[in-house]
Amino acid sequence: MNKEALFCDGTSQYVLPAEPEKNQEVTFCFRSATGDEIQVYLVTNAVSYPMKKDRSDEVFDYYVTTHNVGEEIFRYHFFVEDEEEMVFYDQCGVSSKLIPEYAFEIYPGFSTPEWAKGAVMYQIFVDRFYNGDPTNDVQSYEYFYLGDYSKQITDWNKLPEATMGIREFYGGDIQGIIEKLDYLEDLGVEVLYLNPIFVSPSNHKYDIQDYEGVDPHYGKIVVDDYTLLGDGDTNNQDAKKYIVRTTNQENIDASNQLLATLVEELHKRGMRLILDGVFNHCGSFNKWLDRERIYEMNGNYPPGAYMDYESPYHDFFYFHEGEPNKWPKNGSYDGWWGHDTLPKLNFDESPGLEEKILSIGKKWIDPPFYVDGWRLDVAADLGGSKETNHDFWKKFRKVVKESNPEAIILAEHYGDPKEWLQGDEWDTIMNYDAFMEPVSWYLTGMEKHSEESRPELLGNSQHFINSIKYHMTRVPTPALYTAMNELSNHDHSRFLTRTNHVTGRAEKQKPFKAQKYVNYGVMRQGVVLQMTWIGAPTIYYGDEAGVFGFTDPDNRRTYPWGNENEGLISFHKEMIRIHKEETALRTGSLLPLYCEGQMISFGRFDKKSQIVVVINAGEKASSYTIPVWKCHVPLNGRMKRILYSYEEGYVVDEDEYLVENGEVSLNMGAYSAILLKPV
Repeated sequence: MNKEALFCDGTSQYVLPAEPEKNQEVTFCFRSATGDEIQVYLVTNAVSYPMKKDRSDEVFDYYVTTHNVGEEIFRYHFFVEDEEEMVFYDQCGVSSKLIPEYAFEIYPGFSTPEWAKGAVMYQIFVDRFYNGDPTNDVQSYEYFYLGDYSKQITDWNKLPEATMGIREFYGGDIQGIIEKLDYLEDLGVEVLYLNPIFVSPSNHKYDIQDYEGVDPHYGKIVVDDYTLLGDGDTNNQDAKKYIVRTTNQENIDASNQLLATLVEELHKRGMRLILDGVFNHCGSFNKWLDRERIYEMNGNYPPGAYMDYESPYHDFFYFHEGEPNKWPKNGSYDGWWGHDTLPKLNFDESPGLEEKILSIGKKWIDPPFYVDGWRLDVAADLGGSKETNHDFWKKFRKVVKESNPEAIILAEHYGDPKEWLQGDEWDTIMNYDAFMEPVSWYLTGMEKHSEESRPELLGNSQHFINSIKYHMTRVPTPALYTAMNELSNHDHSRFLTRTNHVTGRAEKQKPFKAQKYVNYGVMRQGVVLQMTWIGAPTIYYGDEAGVFGFTDPDNRRTYPWGNENEGLISFHKEMIRIHKEETALRTGSLLPLYCEGQMISFGRFDKKSQIVVVINAGEKASSYTIPVWKCHVPLNGRMKRILYSYEEGYVVDEDEYLVENGEVSLNMGAYSAILLKPV
């Protein structure tokens, strides 16, 4: 038995249909070496079903069987035997003993949008991308928040403050995104994901003030006031400019319409939009709490729960001191992680809150906005119990999918997400554990915040493969192919900065150190992995242009318009082009081919294309022989090199390599990556 030839996964090459309905007949396929005298069994519920040899080619035999998957989770593995030995095959490959937790799983009725599988996404922190409308810019002294006044930054190239930079505003807005759609389309982007855009007093906007309105500072201000706060005035009831800008309905309506215009322009180009949903907590400025009493000053809103015991929003929050005599100004509410500016929302005891948030989830998917999905902030934290959490996300999925079955529901999550990915809650996740984390350790030896360095993991190919395979078993196939694969984002250091091996944050390490000693060869290796691994490659704005930065807020530097790293942009364009042209890189199978020392190689393949990727993470040139036959490359012939990146640069050409007996021999430079495909 040639155990290296054994293979199966959850793609449509081996499971047809790959995302079956309940009680549907499914054909399962299993691959082995041509001519091996073996018997293959599909095993489910401790019952073995023999599979029949269906066809053969030069290298492989294919065994098939058909089975009804029923209505519940369908768990299965394979059992293979010949006259000398017997082995099991599960999500981690060949094993001499059965490990139930690695069984393949199908969730009947669970499917994810086809457009999201392998989609090229682009994350925008709106305030730092492009200022398309200076008339809506936040003004200095417009309001008071967390110990200081709002601050307008007029120097686009100024670095963010190292601490408490949430009050700094550079002026990026939705009009700026609209004006840069040609750039994004030319780059190859298919989906935009925006950090929160709803009314909020911070630049990150995870402290939402009004879920039903796009912040006019990002949208349009048609009604304004000239009254700013003066030095020493910390009472936001006097912040008339801010009150008018953010609570006037004409401003909200005009800003919401601008979002609809953005979506319309994206859809004309075949692009899509995902919004950030922050439903675990809101902000202390929120109109339901109204701690700053700005909605009270507007006069057109019900009283907030901070001031009035009889507020219709009383039960939206967890008040520890709930007696009527604790009002007005009851500050005893729960804050997320203890922050009183982030009031925790009380889904456990408030049907009214649940109804509100579900209507918000639906509103932005429905006409006239037609948004294409939600990214859910700290989604596992919502509610006060697991029961409340799961119950809410089931309802959320129902209302969103009823509005648009093709909308994506993508959650931020660290750790095992399986309990939410069973077909009735989330579609998929931000792929920290099965992409960002292991890639960062392997290529940089750095933790994703740049707060820890572990040299023993740098270039450790076995740790990379073992870690990523383990975490991939926690993510069902429909979710895996739509998972957001990022190198950087708004919560972690820039990947380019991680290549310099400098640990710490900007307040300890001077910000200029974020760009010292970076390795562009390693950066390009990261992009190669991002564009060739299973999932939706997601670029954090500016990564493609060479933006540096330690973890937040330093990672939220402005996009460097006019000072871009054009070579890095060109490299991203090439990798995105390859990713989009090769069907195997969107929805094909993935199989590690050979890993040794600091090198990894893997194949992506489907019926139309085969791509072999080889990465040398070492600082020295090395030679390797790669068994490309495992990913359906003919045993003898030629492969062409479609891209080669090395420490000093990269080339896009079609140099050819000889395939002999299913193997290709390569000479790889330091910090290099190569992509090959059969001629």
